[in-house]
Parts: sequence; structure tokens; C-alpha cells
Amino acid sequence: MENYTQTSTDFILLGLFPPTRSGLFFFIVIVLIFLMALFGNLSMILLIFLDTHLHTPMYFLLSQLSLIDLNYISTIVPKMVSNFVFGNRSISLIGCGVQSFFFLTLGGAEALLLISMAYDRYVAICFPLHYPIRMSKRVCMLMITGSWIMGSVNSCAHTVYALHIPYCRSRTINHFFCDVPAMLTLACMDTWVYEYTVFVSTTLFLVFPFICIASSYGQVLHVICRMQSPEGRKKAYSTCSSHLTVVTLYYVPFAYTYLRPRSFRSPTEDKVLAVFYTILTPMLNPIIYSLRNKEVMAALRRVIQRI
Repeated sequence: MENYTQTSTDFILLGLFPPTRSGLFFFIVIVLIFLMALFGNLSMILLIFLDTHLHTPMYFLLSQLSLIDLNYISTIVPKMVSNFVFGNRSISLIGCGVQSFFFLTLGGAEALLLISMAYDRYVAICFPLHYPIRMSKRVCMLMITGSWIMGSVNSCAHTVYALHIPYCRSRTINHFFCDVPAMLTLACMDTWVYEYTVFVSTTLFLVFPFICIASSYGQVLHVICRMQSPEGRKKAYSTCSSHLTVVTLYYVPFAYTYLRPRSFRSPTEDKVLAVFYTILTPMLNPIIYSLRNKEVMAALRRVIQRI
């Protein structure tokens, strides 16, 4: 496989685990996580759609998060499973570009959607009387549309660049999906300019949003501590802690991976970190938001009783 060079336009994905017994065990775990993510996110979308009590901006944004996660994990895992089962690890240049485009679009959209969800909680807790105006249906739709458009534009720029790079070394990508930085190691040209644009994109889509979210939750925690009602304080804390858990699991490994210079990166570490934001987070999001949310659990009981 290492000699698979410019004689073909296809790439070879080395994958996440080797074809051994231990690799088979991890493969089964990944498949189970994938199925849990599909079931959890589909259930969350249907639940929010069916229960009128959840037709609020907060849960509309949450349904969009579930939709993104559903597509996000489906962009990565099915190809990885196919490669492991059939032993054919090749992927065409166009296939690689398509996978990279959807990965970056969904990743960018989720990063921006999470800041919209943080703003929703910030307004709801710090300015409850202004909430119907600041988080109207129109504002909510603009946030969601903006997240998708900005994610798509950023993704298109990176994917087009990656597809036009001359690859003259081994076409073996040491990753389990077509990650653009992993593809750059195969290029036969100096890519420092592009690496700088990756740094700028990561700062705009991950670092700045994370700082804004942390700042907003600093204000939220300050307001929560001053609440007179213990029940209201507990509800607000539960909602915010769930969101902070999701934000940390998504932003931190993602930003750490893409902000490091190439000389400090290792393929093994990159693959382990990628598991967090491509596989684990889409599975954990519906669990975190459902099990720690009394409104979601109450809605689930209502829908089950109706059925």
C-alpha cells in the first residue's frame, strides 16, 4: 500500500484500527456508537417535532444540532465501516473532496450553532423580559441559516484548495477520513500559506466562539448565583452545565488539533482527538440534553402515552 503513488488518482485511508482482534473489538464499539448516535439524534428531532411544549427557540436550535450531528457522523463512519469490512481502503479524489466538504460544512455549522445556543441561554437567564424579542422566530432562523451558509463557504474554500494541490508522494492518508491537514502531508508543494488560512479559520470558527461562550456563561453563572428561587437556580444550572459539557467536548479537541503546527502533530494523536468531535460528540449530545433535561423527559413521556 505504501507504494500507491501517482499512478492512480485514488487515495488510501489507513483507518482508525488495524485488522486484528483488538481492531475488531474497537470496530464493534464504533458501530454501536454510530447506531446510538443515529437513534438518539433521530429521536430528539422527532420528539421536538411531535411535542408542542418543545416548540421554543431553545429546542428548535437543539433539533438543528441533532440534525447536524446525524449527518456529521454519517459522513465519517459508514465509509470507515465499509473500508474495514471489505478491506478496500481506497477513495477517489472526488469522493475525498465530497467527504471533506460535508465534514467541514457540518463542523463549521455546529461550531456556530453552539454559540447561538449559548446566546439563547444568556438572553433567557440574564434578560428574561427581552427574550421574546431577542430570540424571535425570525432571529432564530437567521442564526441557523447563517451557521449553514458560513460553514458551507468556509468548507468550499478549503475543499477546492485541497482538490487542486499536486500530490506527488505516497497517496496513503494516515487517517480514517479525508481530513485536509492530513492530505497536505502528501503534497509536493509548500503549503505554508494554506496552513496559515487553516489557523485563521480555526480561530474564527472555534477559538472566538469558545471565548464568547465562556464569557456569556460567566455572566450567566453570576446571575444564577443571585437567583432567589432554589428551583429556578437548579434548572438554570442544569441547562447551562449540559451546554458547557457539549461545548468542551467539541471545541477543545477540535481546536487543539487544527491550531498546532505540522511539526508538533502526530497521526495517531490526530486520529484519537478526531474520534471526540466526529464520533463521540454526536452520540453524547442527545444523551446529555435528554437525561439531564426534565422538559425533554416529560415530553418523551407525553409522546409515549399518546402513542
